[in-house]
Amino acid sequence: MPSAETAAPAAAALASPGATGRPAAPDPLPLSVVIPVRNEAPNIAPLVAEIEAALAGIGHEIVYVDDGSSDGTVAALRAVAAGAPVRFLRHRASCGQSAAIVTGVKAARGIWIATLDGDGQNDPADIPRLLARAQREAGAGGGAILVAGHRVTRRDSWVKRRSSRIANRVRARLLKDNTPDTGCGLKVFPRALFLELPHFDHMHRFLPALVLRQGGRVVSEPVNHRPRTRGASNYGTLDRLAVSLFDLVGVAWLQRRWKRPAVEAGE
Repeated sequence: MPSAETAAPAAAALASPGATGRPAAPDPLPLSVVIPVRNEAPNIAPLVAEIEAALAGIGHEIVYVDDGSSDGTVAALRAVAAGAPVRFLRHRASCGQSAAIVTGVKAARGIWIATLDGDGQNDPADIPRLLARAQREAGAGGGAILVAGHRVTRRDSWVKRRSSRIANRVRARLLKDNTPDTGCGLKVFPRALFLELPHFDHMHRFLPALVLRQGGRVVSEPVNHRPRTRGASNYGTLDRLAVSLFDLVGVAWLQRRWKRPAVEAGE
């Protein structure tokens, strides 16, 4: 599988504002909502409508990255882009969720990024609250900040909830990222901060630890979680858990192999 670092060359056509007939958005925008998707055609229009309702009054764009879908996802994206501030890119072949997020953040024009899963289980109504928290924390002078959603009441199968609980405990003990739910797709952070992080497959599961490694701060906010009502999950439970264990060791190695310098101005 291609790494997140090599995902950009795999991106095919960018549906630019010119291609969709919409005028270019001002640069930069306050917020870009980045959504990685694969085979989520029935969820595109309902989710865009919810995002637009939630972000009324907030300058924003929606950046979808289609990760090599084989259904009607691209057609659905073209349809919504005609009536909403939606842009999209497409990976010619699937490169994974992290690669799609990297592609989307690089293309985004927002100062702040909100990531959101494309299956409709994250609630866009939570985005303004997480954004406000991030802006307050940043305004208090505490440095770079990531606000992570915490799905207090999970609407998943028992197996998925149990495996996530175990993974979160092991990860928290090893990485000390002080985050109860790193698997929640809903997060808000500065675009500039994300671009400084190391990019690799499955990095999206370890964003809190990577932000802490970079000298930033992480806070969690309770968010709504909803059952999937359309389409099918693109991720298995056991294979995801196995890969996460290897990634966990790698991220722990990254933490120990980096010393953050204290930089002072020269004479």
